[in-house]
Amino acid sequence: MSPSPLPPPKERRRLRQSRSLTRAQLARRLGVARATVRAWESGRRAPTGAEGRAYTEFLGAFAPPTGPDAPSAKPVPGKPEPLTPAQAFDALYAFCAPALVRQTYLLCGRRELAREAVERAFQLAWQRWPEVARDRDPAGWVRAVAYDCALSPWHRFRPCYRHPEPPPADPADRDLLGALLKLPPSYRRTLVLYDGVGLDLPETAAETEASTPAAANRLTHAREAMAARVPELADTALLHRRLTELSSRERLRASRPPTVRTLGERRNVFWTRAAIAFTVTIIGATTLTLRTAPTHYEPPIAPAQAVQGVPRAVPMGPLSRDELALRSKLHGEASSGSERVEPTPR
Repeated sequence: MSPSPLPPPKERRRLRQSRSLTRAQLARRLGVARATVRAWESGRRAPTGAEGRAYTEFLGAFAPPTGPDAPSAKPVPGKPEPLTPAQAFDALYAFCAPALVRQTYLLCGRRELAREAVERAFQLAWQRWPEVARDRDPAGWVRAVAYDCALSPWHRFRPCYRHPEPPPADPADRDLLGALLKLPPSYRRTLVLYDGVGLDLPETAAETEASTPAAANRLTHAREAMAARVPELADTALLHRRLTELSSRERLRASRPPTVRTLGERRNVFWTRAAIAFTVTIIGATTLTLRTAPTHYEPPIAPAQAVQGVPRAVPMGPLSRDELALRSKLHGEASSGSERVEPTPR
């Protein structure tokens, strides 16, 4: 039987510490000095001789078996295999999306916006799947994001959502939805979570990011407002049933899970490329500025100033007698020839 191979130096120290042994205790057991054990664990010296074989056998007794002879892990019969991230996401989507679309419709009153909000929430969930998968309530995580998307005030600026959608055909459902949409968004969300979804008061307060007394106050005022507009809704059991019936009567469908995952991945790729392009643009603009910017100080041109002491221009007056005689003489002489350039001897 060949001796077991030595593990790496860090593994040697870990194996010793796993047995709660100090270097001095191991040295006494092997009959060597403490410095020798330190040298073996640091890798500066290889174990040799009888002490080295004893040290190797000590490590081999606690090291996990490796190599081709190591026993392979066999699947336990009857134990389900772990789901892949895509399979887990699809299972969560199939379980939550249909009901979540109906709940979101009660918040916004728009069928297309409800479907869009739920898809956007699941796209964010797929983007942050490691975080969502470890959350104690993945369905609550997605529901909170979907509600935030549905109640976003920015939808009013979108052209497709400037006009209201056709109301429900049933007059009772129309009155219920109208009364629900007249509530403030925080009251509406609290009412849907408590009376529609069926959460208890602490869970409703946690999901709406409010204290329990504040959530109870919102719920009380929301119920009073609903009862004032539709008196028969003063009964909370009837209110819960009517909310469930209203959301169930509408034809609200969610997209397929692979479609949502694909759209989310495409959105991530698009924004990643946009961020890269924006960064490259900033770098290019900065480089161009550095190349074209002046490298030395250029003093500004001084502003113009008025010159003092210059005599004012005087208009020409009438000619004197001598000036008139000179002009007549000049006019009478030849206008060309050498006489014009050579001085006349006097």
